[in-house]
Amino acid sequence: MWNKIKPFVYFVALSLGVGALAAFLTRGNMNIYDEITTPPLAPPMQLFPIVWTILYILMGVGAALVYRENKSVPAVFYLQLAVNFLWSIIFFNLRMFLLSSIWLVFLIFLIWRMIKQFRIYDIRAAYLQYPYLIWCIFALYLNVAIWWLNK
Repeated sequence: MWNKIKPFVYFVALSLGVGALAAFLTRGNMNIYDEITTPPLAPPMQLFPIVWTILYILMGVGAALVYRENKSVPAVFYLQLAVNFLWSIIFFNLRMFLLSSIWLVFLIFLIWRMIKQFRIYDIRAAYLQYPYLIWCIFALYLNVAIWWLNK
């Protein structure tokens, strides 16, 4: 029984851990959202941790499903986690809005590649990543608009 759920525990914990570390490292700069001009459709700050927690869980479950079929996870999973992590630092700590927008384009590309790779092993794993892709496309809109409105 444990062998069946162990990949889920590991990959969900890994994904949530990356998100938690990013939140910890940017915690002193989260007030930026209150200090900048935000575009129409910008959600309240309280929504972000809820959405990201769900997305990290979906990432982890998807990776675990792939692992169960393949006994490994494509490298793009780990790469997109690292790029995701660094986006928070670039946006919140460095306040480099143009660079963080470009970084998001790279992340979106990696998520798309991850979906394609996951699809090879488990279609459910691929489908679980679509909310992440959609959210990051929305985040790109927010990020570009924040750059434009605050330059």
